[in-house]
Formats: sequence, structure tokens, C-alpha cells
Amino acid sequence: KAAIQQYCWNEEEGFYFDYDFLAAQQKQSFTLAAAFPLFFKIASDIQAKKVAAIIKEKFLMPGGVVTTLVKTGQQWDAPNGWAPLQWITIKGLKNYNHIDLAKDIAAKWIQLNKDVFQRTGKLMEKYNVVDTTTEAGGGEYPGQDGFGWTNGVLISLIKKYETTSDLH
Repeated sequence: KAAIQQYCWNEEEGFYFDYDFLAAQQKQSFTLAAAFPLFFKIASDIQAKKVAAIIKEKFLMPGGVVTTLVKTGQQWDAPNGWAPLQWITIKGLKNYNHIDLAKDIAAKWIQLNKDVFQRTGKLMEKYNVVDTTTEAGGGEYPGQDGFGWTNGVLISLIKKYETTSDLH
């Protein structure tokens, strides 16, 4: 906990960043890795509020939250979103009572999964959360169909939100 706070928290930006130990400096890239301290309850309430504001302002897209803010053509960057990072972000936000934002992300992710399933007949490894009418792409191999973490996250979110009428 202390190392994450010391090396990854950036007070000026109000966000957690990766730390490059070889270069002995914080990275400058905004990524959803910043949600992990919220997921594991490492952040203070003030830090969580700052992270939540940036997630809402910069990462929230029509289909959920985008993994990074950069478009490199690689699979872990924009415009793609991945199920485990949706889960980590939603749970992390809920840990600090940012319930409305967590619900919004869940609703967008569930709808995107359903829409892609309607178009393709399958669940995918990753999704384009920016343009929900376009399939995800990028990376060193073709997109995978019916991926386990997508299935698990979607089922859990539907059970949590849709069966309790928690979504708006």
C-alpha cells in the first residue's frame, strides 16, 4: 500500500500512474490501472473522488470505459475496452460510494455486449467502447470469440444490476 501511494499517486494530476523502476520515474500515460487502488481499497476517499472524476471525464465512453486514452492500434489501447477492467473499475468505484458512475459504466457495458451479440451471435474478447457500432480491433492476433472473462463479467453485471432493477 505504501509503495503504491509513494510511487504511483500523482497529487498534481489527482490520479494513479504506472511507475518505471528502471527509469525511476512515473509514467505519464492515463490508464485504467488507476482503478486498481480503488478496487483494493488502497486509496483515500479524497484520492478516490479525484480518480472517479477523471474516469468520468476522460475514460467514460458510450460502451463503458476505455482502457487508455491513446490510440496506438494495439489491443490494450483506445478505443478498446476489456471486461476485467470494466469489473475492476465498477467495483473500485462502488467501494468508495461512487454508485451512479459505477451503474452508468455497468449499464453501458451490458448494453454494448448485448448489441454486439445481436449483430454477431457471440460475445467477444474486447469491445470498441468509443464507437459501439464497430467491432474492436488492434493487437498481435485476431479478436477472440466467447472469451471467458467477458462471459463471467457480463453474467455477474446482469445479475447484479438488471435483476435488481438497479440500472437506469
